[in-house]
Amino acid sequence: MRLDLVTLVVAEYDPAVAFFTEVLGFELAEDSPSLTNDGRPKRWVVVRPPGGGTGLLLARADGEHQAGAVGDQTHGRVGFFLQVDDFEAVYRRMADAGVEFVRPPRTEPYGRVAVFRDIAGNPWDLLGPA
Repeated sequence: MRLDLVTLVVAEYDPAVAFFTEVLGFELAEDSPSLTNDGRPKRWVVVRPPGGGTGLLLARADGEHQAGAVGDQTHGRVGFFLQVDDFEAVYRRMADAGVEFVRPPRTEPYGRVAVFRDIAGNPWDLLGPA
């Protein structure tokens, strides 16, 4: 058993795909046409960290209620954790790409950590070894 996908509600598909693939270095695993439950067109868009693992289903907000979740899926709490082997290199690459870091790097008992926001505004921990 494994957790395969987690949905991330975004405003639009293409900017989200660009952020996760070009800025964070994820792989575009799937981008297929699909339909909403009532037959309107949408896309099935999945990005994954290099080498696999749990992917993100990038779901465009459908309606006002879902639009309210964009950037606030975990109500201000860090809800996503990106583990990397070379913390300093990834941090520098992301900062150079314009990623918004809301807390600078620090060392905790579990390793190096810095909090950043994704394209929608959700807070993430960038984590690496101490």
